[in-house]
Amino acid sequence: MRVVIADDSALIRDGLAHLLPAHGFAVAASVADGAALLAAVADTSPDVALIDIRMPPTYTSEGIEAAKAIRDRYPNVGVIVLSQHVDADYAMRLIRDDPARCGYLLKDRITAIDALSDAICRVGSGQTVIDSELVDLLLSRPGTRTRIDQLTPREREVLSLLAQGLTDRGIGDALWLTPKTVETHVRHILAKLSLPADPQHNRRVLAVLTYLREAPALPG
Repeated sequence: MRVVIADDSALIRDGLAHLLPAHGFAVAASVADGAALLAAVADTSPDVALIDIRMPPTYTSEGIEAAKAIRDRYPNVGVIVLSQHVDADYAMRLIRDDPARCGYLLKDRITAIDALSDAICRVGSGQTVIDSELVDLLLSRPGTRTRIDQLTPREREVLSLLAQGLTDRGIGDALWLTPKTVETHVRHILAKLSLPADPQHNRRVLAVLTYLREAPALPG
């Protein structure tokens, strides 16, 4: 799998460029800003782009804007945005409309190379990866009544782990549940969220998208 790295920190770029090949990835390019990132994606056709959320010149939302541009121009390229802190508003701008091939991780995660490798593989295969701290933040928001509120506490836990991209087995391991029990919870979640069987869509992705769309907004 081919990866492009975009971060203004040479230390992070060089570190990832060293670590990723040792775990089976090819680093197609390593750049320091959004303009260079878009050029690198056009030139190298990577599978996934790892993008710092804050890059030159303003160090505000350049990474998010570049990620959105990649998704618009190159829909087969997965994007993982790396942030120093959890920022739900920036994450929602990236994920809400179409969560496939998309990830949002805290920068701390890049030191856990196995977790980062797993995220890259999942996003590259079309899945969604959402940092657990963002999920916790969304779940803790004070809310108005939404379909999410119909879920039991255990179902909300399961949906939270679905949003992080875990499989039934992974959810079962995290919550000490059998795969059959997890499957039952997922079935109930899909029913309560009114997601009908549809061969054109992955209902689990739709469940996560519903969760992201209906999570109450942070107070402004």
